[in-house]
Amino acid sequence: MLGLSTALVAPTSRSALAASFRPEVELGGEPTRVMVEQLRALDVRRLDDFAGRLSPEEMREVDEALSLVLALG
Repeated sequence: MLGLSTALVAPTSRSALAASFRPEVELGGEPTRVMVEQLRALDVRRLDDFAGRLSPEEMREVDEALSLVLALG
């Protein structure tokens, strides 16, 4: 943890269309897409309830999507 006052967040959606840059994860027992193309910085004090934790495989998929969207590859 860097101890910064902001965090990068990606919104999630249960109704977003499938895309190679929108990995599907499970949150609250329901399939949810992570919309990494809509990253934003938020003040950490604005973050509310904890939504859950991603499995290592889900996190790998998010990392791959971020690499694609941000042209890091």
